[in-house]
Amino acid sequence: MNKIMITGLVAVSAGLLFLNSCKKSSSDETTTVSVPPPVISNPISDAAPLHGGIKGTMLAGKTYTIDGDVVINKGDTVLIQEGVTVNLTASASIAVYGIFISVGTKDKPNKISVSGITKTDMPGIDPSVDPAFSGKWCGINCDTSCTLLVLKWTHIEFGGATFGTNNGYLVYGNKAGSKSYTILFQNANGSFVMEDSWLYGSIDDAVRIQSGKIHIMRNTFEKAGYIGGDCLNAKSGTVGDMAYNLFVGTATNGTKASNKGGNPIQTNVNMFNNTYINGGYRQVQTGRGGCLNYEEGAKGTAYNNLMVNCKFSFRIVGSPAADTINMQYGNNYRYGDSDNVTSQFYPTGYITIPKSTDIPNPSFLPTGYLLGDVYTPPASLRGANNPKFVTFSLPSTTAHLNDINYATGFNFHLQSSSPAIGKGFTGFTAIAPIPVNAIYGATEITQPGIDIGCYQSNGKGNQH
Repeated sequence: MNKIMITGLVAVSAGLLFLNSCKKSSSDETTTVSVPPPVISNPISDAAPLHGGIKGTMLAGKTYTIDGDVVINKGDTVLIQEGVTVNLTASASIAVYGIFISVGTKDKPNKISVSGITKTDMPGIDPSVDPAFSGKWCGINCDTSCTLLVLKWTHIEFGGATFGTNNGYLVYGNKAGSKSYTILFQNANGSFVMEDSWLYGSIDDAVRIQSGKIHIMRNTFEKAGYIGGDCLNAKSGTVGDMAYNLFVGTATNGTKASNKGGNPIQTNVNMFNNTYINGGYRQVQTGRGGCLNYEEGAKGTAYNNLMVNCKFSFRIVGSPAADTINMQYGNNYRYGDSDNVTSQFYPTGYITIPKSTDIPNPSFLPTGYLLGDVYTPPASLRGANNPKFVTFSLPSTTAHLNDINYATGFNFHLQSSSPAIGKGFTGFTAIAPIPVNAIYGATEITQPGIDIGCYQSNGKGNQH
């Protein structure tokens, strides 16, 4: 991305109004529009640490320090150009009442993190001493007035700190003494775009969507949640897509949809072509966590997901029940090294319907099986249907399935001989509630892929 010349914040608001005016009335439909490159005013200086109110542009290639809470006021915009590093200190937060846009590129990604911390990506490290779960800053907190949050090619690391009494900008829903989410979005009429980005570490939910139009595609999530918390947790009023994401070592679910919250817009989330590795093992509550989850009146479409050694596979909750009448799913791929894993391919106590298109075919279930029944898996299921990643050994060579909760050093692309290739279902489309736009919207709405999982043999899907 070339540097953006700077003359006025008006163009951001005008662009957003243009995008919204071109959208169809149905939340399930969208019109693609073209908007000129942004014209943003007020370059933000990197000469001194930032705190308090900020607006304008963080310029390409620069490093900024935030040493206390910063706030983007209603009507203001912060845009981060490519190759920018933002270092946070002292449990600071980014409170967004206006608009926040981070537009990194593949060659020059942005980074929002904490300086001086070394990642401990090694098998079997004790989570209690892993800095990924230490919560060093209080996250990106969007108020109900935030109309747009965009994160493209951006690393977001080490969030989840506890809000203190001195946090100057506790946006709606946050309380002193509570753990922060790394990202919070909560405007049912607003748009949240997260694509081609990375999120590493959190204490509770990594991303909490209280409501909003969402486009969450082609991201990598590692070490989300300490002893609980979901990675992507969508509540009432959330509409959109979670697709082509890689989840490694989540505490609870990778993707979750619930209609809890009372918003008149029903939660409707499509979860497709995601890959989930070693999920659910840090969750201390029983019967919870692993990969996909629908509950409490939420609906959606879930196809082509690859679940590998997750504590629980795809869960449809029966009490409080998901909107099963308006759900479609199938062509989901399950792999397990142990009987503990294969016995939860259809989790005990839940109402996930086995589909003939699933891998493995659910014919292994006993005669008379009822949804949620306990069953004894055949020994032949252990290690069967190896998806054949490029560099990730299966069966696992570590002592415990939760020993690997990071992506560093592994390649989760599929080998050409993988049985997951060509087994996907493409007879549906993304909800796509957010228009395509290089700055203010979705760069690309990647439709369902023919290969199961987030990596596609044709080069589409996750780009990490």
